[in-house]
Amino acid sequence: MPTPKKTYTTNVSGFLSPRHQVCDEEGKEVGTLQVSRNRLGLIVKATWRPLKGEVVEIRRDPGLLRAQFACWTEAREWLGSTIRPGFMRRTIEMWTGGKPLRLVPTLGFGRGWRVVGTKSGLVAEAKHGLLSRSATLCTYRKIDLELLIFAYFIGGIALWESALPTSLESVDRAAPATARG
Repeated sequence: MPTPKKTYTTNVSGFLSPRHQVCDEEGKEVGTLQVSRNRLGLIVKATWRPLKGEVVEIRRDPGLLRAQFACWTEAREWLGSTIRPGFMRRTIEMWTGGKPLRLVPTLGFGRGWRVVGTKSGLVAEAKHGLLSRSATLCTYRKIDLELLIFAYFIGGIALWESALPTSLESVDRAAPATARG
């Protein structure tokens, strides 16, 4: 396992509308992610408010598939979107304009997701404790903090689906192209 370039921790408070406080390695707050639900309890949006920088809004796109969200800045600039290609698949596709990314469950048992680039391999990882609501976010390659928070939010919606080990198909697809031959 490579060593992380940056590590962030999250502290979650609230139940129906959770507030995720994100802190860096020194324990300083970087920003908060506020999740919003509709009257039926369905998660419809989240707002990332960093201490420095632009506010980012994550909104559910109209559609029937889970994990179908888009990420926008306050200036209406599109940062990325996600979709799950199949109803039963655990892989979540992320489009960011420049490079496509994929969210796949962590290797082995445990709750968490890996952000994997199609050519670059492992980009980031979100590790959750078995019963804990907090998480550790590790970056291994360059990724914008907004996209890391976006992946953390999307992975958090389907967190229990990541408890079992990932499928062989996801392991093979998550490997860098040079490692596959």
